[in-house]
Amino acid sequence: MIPVTKPYLPCREKLDRYIDGIYERGWLTNNGPLVQELTRRLEEYLGVENLLLVSNGTLALQIAYRALGISGEGPCEAITTPFTYVATASSLKWEGIDPVFVDINPDTWCLEPDNIEAAITSATKAIVPVHVFGNACEVEAIDRIAEHRGLKVIYDGAHAFGITYNGESLLKYGDATSLSFHATKLFHSIEGGAIIFKHKEDMERARRMINFGLVSAEEIVDVGINAKMSEFHAAMGLCVLDEIDENISNRSNIWHEYYTALLDNVQLQFRKPHVSCNYSYFPLLLNSDETVKYLIARLSAKNIQTRRYFYPSLHAVEEFSNTSNSAAPISDNISNRILCLPIFSGLSSMERELIINIVREEAKK
Repeated sequence: MIPVTKPYLPCREKLDRYIDGIYERGWLTNNGPLVQELTRRLEEYLGVENLLLVSNGTLALQIAYRALGISGEGPCEAITTPFTYVATASSLKWEGIDPVFVDINPDTWCLEPDNIEAAITSATKAIVPVHVFGNACEVEAIDRIAEHRGLKVIYDGAHAFGITYNGESLLKYGDATSLSFHATKLFHSIEGGAIIFKHKEDMERARRMINFGLVSAEEIVDVGINAKMSEFHAAMGLCVLDEIDENISNRSNIWHEYYTALLDNVQLQFRKPHVSCNYSYFPLLLNSDETVKYLIARLSAKNIQTRRYFYPSLHAVEEFSNTSNSAAPISDNISNRILCLPIFSGLSSMERELIINIVREEAKK
């Protein structure tokens, strides 16, 4: 089987050395030295400040909502995109916040700012846009709307590790940005995540929240939860970070081979100008839902895994339905036609050629 993605496994000897140190210290969690080191190194690599490591990317979103004072008490809504992974919406619902979906841009596939204003009500507390496949949202326009209407902005940056916009980290925009370090991500710690806050005081509040609301063994100042990253997860993160540039380079070669070979056969995401690419995904659009299903079957017959990422459009999912949601025809259209091809370090040239040939053949029909 050729998987759609494959977790990157770094040098085993280096990981073993980190684990030996954990055994020697006996310090397994609670902001240990490897968590502190990974925090510093990620801030330096990403060009950000106020980075807080957490146990996964979904909790990163939930902690960000709490730390920024977005409460589920009384009517509480957040405007977001229906074209995203389910965690973006479920994290809101889990915190008692109703997701209000507005449609996306047909070219960038990110939240369309022109649709936000009309969806704002007295219950709206935040905007939660997603940098889809690492493509930057219209961050200036979204931040202007939020400032004008007194709303918080929490960017879901699960795909945006290392992305820059106009030479600066894309992760600096909004009041906070969440990251996922799940095993399938470009950068991972097996399980893990992070929140990057605009303001240090918000990060410090979140730091207390992920440790049960404690500021000391005998003083509780917040309603908290356990969302800390362990030393073992940080060890994997440090090893993956050591090899991240090589990993990105390998993915870049595959991405550009797909792009060159398929540009004239399928529709591709329009990348916002002055935005870098981390080559985490290779999504494409086909002619129809039927074409997608048939291509999946053709590739599966050759033991090639693909993924309809993201399908279905979340505004059509019953669990997220509410009276504030309206139609999202663009998201519907793209969700029905999208497919992500395999991309990971170690995907051979022969495997890539096979994938490209099948896609070309089916796209012509």
